[in-house]
Amino acid sequence: MEIEHWYSNNFETHLRGRYIAMKHIYPLLDLYKTCYEISVSGVSEMGQDIPIIKVGNGNKIVLGWSQMHGNESTTTKALFDFLRFIHQKDNFQSEIESFLSTYSFFILPMLNPDGAKLYTRENANGVDLNRDAQELSQKESQILRNVFEKIKPSLCLNLHDQRSIYGFKNGKPAVVSFLSPAADKKRTLTPSRKLAMEYIVKMNHLLQYYIPGQVGRYDDSFNEACVGDTFQKAGVPTILFEAGHCDTDYQREKTRKYIFYSLLSLFNILETDKEIINHKTYFQIPENLKNYNDFILRNVKLESEKKFISVAIQYREILKNETIVFEPFIDEIGDLKTKFAYIERNAQGAEILTNSQQNLTVGENISEIIDKNDKSVVFFQKINSMIA
Repeated sequence: MEIEHWYSNNFETHLRGRYIAMKHIYPLLDLYKTCYEISVSGVSEMGQDIPIIKVGNGNKIVLGWSQMHGNESTTTKALFDFLRFIHQKDNFQSEIESFLSTYSFFILPMLNPDGAKLYTRENANGVDLNRDAQELSQKESQILRNVFEKIKPSLCLNLHDQRSIYGFKNGKPAVVSFLSPAADKKRTLTPSRKLAMEYIVKMNHLLQYYIPGQVGRYDDSFNEACVGDTFQKAGVPTILFEAGHCDTDYQREKTRKYIFYSLLSLFNILETDKEIINHKTYFQIPENLKNYNDFILRNVKLESEKKFISVAIQYREILKNETIVFEPFIDEIGDLKTKFAYIERNAQGAEILTNSQQNLTVGENISEIIDKNDKSVVFFQKINSMIA
């Protein structure tokens, strides 16, 4: 497709990897200051500017925010891919002109700059902004609410990353997930919820071309402390985006592309075969399960077990010198028949040593797993630098 060729040659190369802080996007904001309306919506708890970008001059008002959780940066990269796309003058010009005349897209590319700098989910005060929708105890929460009330959007986009633990019964991982949040405890299908579902169905239809069977949806239990639920309750269609994990791409350079494609679909810039969009189709998108690990070693022999067992390893993301290092630890030990992994290996009944020890302890950091009787056989080894 034409868009794939454009993207491979034109995505925003100034933003790469998982660690994206304000200092990384300031040069881009400076680049676009004559192209888009860019202003400061307020300051964070630590006094950091929180910029807002307006794209287009249409009557349909859309509000999107990214890095509400500071360590969730994939959608920020996708937003700047989108800005780069809208700015270019070579491809999809009629579609872009239509977008600019139809929509006014207000973007808060980094709602939690303090958390982004520290690479933490919470803000500088240790508060999860996505659980602060009612108390509005933090400056960042107040800024988002003030923007929401001022511009009165007809659609909200709540942009996040999800952990690599989500997948489906068929063994495929959840690369991208969506949610049309509930508006009340009964999960009533309000008009705003239905409209959000229709948008998700539309985006899912496109994504199936690129990642078939790897799009999921979240449980829609109501939590009024969450921003999406609060805005949905207020009657504004709200969509939760979750950028997930694809293969062994721990920098999430692949997933950013699928979020970018989703935005193009949402704004009618990129369309697939015409189909009838019905909110009921939303419920055919499989619900996310916590059934994935980064690595599983199968068929391990332990003296204490009669049957072979499996060892699951997960990575913790640690900020070191402005680089995200992935520290492996033992997440689970057992038959793990219902679990899957991005990388699986078969020990074929071998006894193993972990960190030169025979004992396996859940939660323990791990550097390597080797064959106890043949130390030249390495089943798992920590990568000393960040995962490429």
